[in-house]
Amino acid sequence: MRSTILPGHPANLLGSLWMITAMALFAVEDSFVKVASRTVPVGEVLILFGLGGAAVFACLLALQGKPLFQPEVVSRPMRIRVCFEVTGRLFWVLALALTPLSSATVILQATPLVVVAGAALVFGERVGWRRWSAIGIGMTGVIVIIQPGLDSFSALSVLALIAMVGFAGRDLASRAAPASISTAILGLYGFLAMALAGLIYALWSGDGLVIPSGHAALQLLGAIAGGTVAYSCLMKAMRTGDVSAVTPFRYTRLLFGIALGVALFGEEITVPMLVGSGLIVASGIFILWRSRKVAAF
Repeated sequence: MRSTILPGHPANLLGSLWMITAMALFAVEDSFVKVASRTVPVGEVLILFGLGGAAVFACLLALQGKPLFQPEVVSRPMRIRVCFEVTGRLFWVLALALTPLSSATVILQATPLVVVAGAALVFGERVGWRRWSAIGIGMTGVIVIIQPGLDSFSALSVLALIAMVGFAGRDLASRAAPASISTAILGLYGFLAMALAGLIYALWSGDGLVIPSGHAALQLLGAIAGGTVAYSCLMKAMRTGDVSAVTPFRYTRLLFGIALGVALFGEEITVPMLVGSGLIVASGIFILWRSRKVAAF
C-alpha cells in the first residue's frame, strides 16, 4: 500500500519532530544508565529499569481499561522476541557500562541494516543487489569503528555488536507478532524481558544487590522516564508521518549520543568513528530511499 502522505506534508514534519525527540530521550536514557552502572551492579540496573518501565506501561494499560495479558503474548513470535530482547538489552547495558557511549551508539545505528538483511533471509522479502551492496558498505562502517586486528581494537566493542544483533532480531520478531498485540503490550513485555535479562546476569555474575544511593536512584528514575517517554514518542512518530520520511531521523540518535559522550564523559571523536558513522548513515538512508522507490512500482 502506498502512503497517502505527500512529501512536505505537515504530518511528516510533525512525525520527524517526534522522532528527533525520541532519539534525544533515548540518548539521555543511555547516559543515565551509564552513570548509574558505576555504583549499581549491571544486573540490578537491568532489573530496576525493567520493572520500572513495565510498571509505567502496566499503568497505561490499566488506564485504558485493557488487560495486561492476552493469549497471543505466548505465541511463537513473541517467545522469540523475548529471547532477542533479553540478549539485546543485556549486552546493550553492558556496552554502556564498559565502553564509550559515543562508539556504542554509532554501532547500534547499524541495526536497520541487519533488519533489512534479516527480512530478506527470514521473510523472503525482495532485496536487490543495490540494497545488499548498501548493507555490505554499512557493515564495513561497523568494522572501521571496531578496528579488529589493530592495536586499538577492544574486545569490549563486541558487546555493542551483539546488542545490535539482538535488537535487530527483536524488531524482526515484532513484525511477525500477531497484529492484535498493541504497542503498549509490546512495551510492557519488552521491559519485563529487560528485568529477566538482569536477573539472569545477576545470577550468573554472582553480584549481590545493593541499595542505590540517592543519586543512583534519581539516575535510574531518569532512565525509566526517558526510556518510556522516548518509546511513546517513537510510536507517535511512526504513526504520524510517512515511514520513509520519518525513519531517517532515527540517525539523530547518533548525534545526540556522540554529543553527550563528549560533553558528559570526556570521550574523544576519532577518525575511524567519523568514517564508520558516515558509511552506516549513508547506507541506511540509501536503503530507505531504495525501498520506497521499489515499493512505488
